[in-house]
Amino acid sequence: MTQTSDNVTWLTQEAYSQLKAELEYLSGPARTEISKKIEAAREEGDLRENGGYHAAKEEQGKQELRIRQLQQLLENAKVGEAPADDGVVEPGMVVKIAFDGDEDDTITFLLASREYASTDIETYSPQSPLGTGVNGKKVGEDAEYELPNGKMASVRILEAKPYQG
Repeated sequence: MTQTSDNVTWLTQEAYSQLKAELEYLSGPARTEISKKIEAAREEGDLRENGGYHAAKEEQGKQELRIRQLQQLLENAKVGEAPADDGVVEPGMVVKIAFDGDEDDTITFLLASREYASTDIETYSPQSPLGTGVNGKKVGEDAEYELPNGKMASVRILEAKPYQG
């Protein structure tokens, strides 16, 4: 998983390899594909009314943005191990919290970079208000974080286990 501090992103070897493979694909075969799409659409004639051309150019822009994001992320990456199973909340952990200490009002989430957002489990960034509040806390401790409306909320850490993917 990842942890960002002072512009350094900590990645497991698996995560680093995955992101590097995505970058290689996007900056190689995917760039060639999108160039071919743009060229084919350009040959269709009037560019002002050519939906295929505009869609391909938009796709190219999104792809180039993702390439820059990946380059920056990997440039500042340090490869490390998954977090220890020591009950301390840190990036790469699945965390179960109770709102206001109410054991019936709980959520479980992965504390990790959005790069690892999964459909299996909700993901909160370590830089989010909740992520910042719980990061470094131990199971059984209370944490506070600021809500969007400026009020403070309190949660109790019930569980913190390394994410198994």
